[in-house]
Amino acid sequence: MERVDAEQVTLLREVLAATGWLERTGEFGRALRVSVRTPGGLLLVGTPAEDPWHLAAHLDDESRLGAMPELSPTLVRWSPPPDAPPHLRIGLERLERAQRGETLFVVAEEEAPVPLLERVDDARRTGAVILAMEGGDRELQGLAHEALTVSPEESLISFDGAQHLVSAAAGQEASEARPRPGLRDRLARVLDRISGTVADESHLR
Repeated sequence: MERVDAEQVTLLREVLAATGWLERTGEFGRALRVSVRTPGGLLLVGTPAEDPWHLAAHLDDESRLGAMPELSPTLVRWSPPPDAPPHLRIGLERLERAQRGETLFVVAEEEAPVPLLERVDDARRTGAVILAMEGGDRELQGLAHEALTVSPEESLISFDGAQHLVSAAAGQEASEARPRPGLRDRLARVLDRISGTVADESHLR
């Protein structure tokens, strides 16, 4: 893969900063980081049409890079195949056991279905922190403690691109004993992904 030119990275940062997207995704990423407390306590769920594979892979990367095991998500799936590995066979019943000290992160570019909203409401009532990244779903916004809306009409950043920025922001707090890439290198990685490079999800599938 050809290394992204430093000028492109600077341009990306300037363009996004001018629109407020760096600030918005940064604040949401920090909210995610401080909400997770224990390994396995970050529950990541999508919609029946799409499991959030990319975001799961990026958060897993950030967890390893920053020595933050609590940031590695538990991927909750709508229809996990029975022959999938144990960590990929976690179904919606896991949401019924969500509790105080855990975080439920809902990723729904399209409108969240009623069964998902009901489970999110139940998880909130039992004390879980609810985060939502959505495309304008007011009901989901109303259930979330923190929500990031990426409208389908947004022209400067895609829903997928915003996920990259959120995961990078969530992983910014690093262990002093394990230095991490600088901002320029991290933005280069984000630009690579936004421009079409697919995250390595082989360890998730």
